[in-house]
Amino acid sequence: MPGAIYAEGLVKTFGDVKALDGVDLDVPEGTVLGLLGPNGAGKTTTVRCLTTLLTPDSGTALVAGIDVLKHPNRVRRSIGLSGQFAAVDEYLTGRENLQMVGQLYQMSARDAKKRAGELLEQFNLTEAADRNAKTYSGGMRRRLDLAAALVVRPPVMFMDEPTTGLDPRNRQALWDVIRDLVGSGTTLLLTTQYLEEADNLAHDICVVDHGRVIARGTSDELKARTGGERVEIVVHGREQLPIAAEVLRSFSKDGADPAVEEHTRKLIAPVVGGAKLLAEVIRELDQRGVEIDDIGLRRPTLDDVFISLTGHAAEKEEDDGDGAGSQEATSQAKSQKEAAK
Repeated sequence: MPGAIYAEGLVKTFGDVKALDGVDLDVPEGTVLGLLGPNGAGKTTTVRCLTTLLTPDSGTALVAGIDVLKHPNRVRRSIGLSGQFAAVDEYLTGRENLQMVGQLYQMSARDAKKRAGELLEQFNLTEAADRNAKTYSGGMRRRLDLAAALVVRPPVMFMDEPTTGLDPRNRQALWDVIRDLVGSGTTLLLTTQYLEEADNLAHDICVVDHGRVIARGTSDELKARTGGERVEIVVHGREQLPIAAEVLRSFSKDGADPAVEEHTRKLIAPVVGGAKLLAEVIRELDQRGVEIDDIGLRRPTLDDVFISLTGHAAEKEEDDGDGAGSQEATSQAKSQKEAAK
C-alpha cells in the first residue's frame, strides 16, 4: 500500500523549464521525509503539486490515500501547509488569525478560540496575541503561520523551509513541536535549507536536483555513500606536514594520500577502524615527534553528502524557476478557504 504521501512520475513544466521531471516519493504514515536540493531543484514545486496549489502535467499523487487530481478539496481538508511565505492577515491580530483558520475548518467559535490560545502559548506569541499581525517581526509572522497550519491537527503536514528566519531558540522549539506531531502519528514532508534540521528530524531523506530524485535513504545511509570516517589532524608547525602525511598514509583506507591544507596545517585521510585506530594514529605521531594542535575522527555530514551529490553546498531556495514564488502566500491562503467548502 502507498504511504501517507505518495507520488509517481510527477512532471511539471513552465514554458521551457521542466521543474519536475518524474519525481517519485513514498512517505510512510507517521514519519518525516526531508526533501533536500539546490536552488531550482524542484522542492517547492513538488510541495505545491502535492498540496493542490499546482496541477502536475502528468503523474500520480495521493495524500492521505486521496487522489490529489480527482479530489483536491478532500486533500485540503486532510493537510496542513506552511509555505515559504507567511500567509497571515496583517490587519487581524495573531489570535484572530488563528481563530479565523479554525472557523474556516468549521470548528466552533469556542473550540477555535481555545485552540488559538494553545498555539499562541506553544509558539511563544501570547504577549503579542492581541496585536495586529502587521506589527509582528518576520520571525513572529513565521511562527504565527506555522501555528495556523496546525490549528486542526492535520494527519499530513507539509512544511516548506519552516524555520527560515527563526532564531536558534525558536528553531529548537519548532523541532520539538515537529517531534511531538510525528510522535502522535502525523506524517510530514519537510523541505529545508538547514541540513542539520534534516539530520535531526527526518526518518528518510530525498535529494532532488533538476526535477529528479537523485538519492534517497536514511541520513546514515547517505553519509555512507561519501566514504565513511576520516581522520583530521592539525599539526603545530608546517614543517611537520610531510611527516604527518607519511603517518596518515600508513593508516588511510587503501593507502590513499591524505589531503593537505598547508595554510591551516590540516591533513585529512579516509580511514576504517573508529576510535581504536585514532588511538594508534596518535601514538605513532607522538613516536615520530609530531606535535598536534587538534585531532579528531569525523563522520561525513549531510553537507558532505550534498556536495558529493550535487557538486556544491546547500543554498536557500528563493524560487524553483517556475515564476510562482511571489504568488505562494495568496495561493496558500486561498487553499485554506477552499478546504472549508
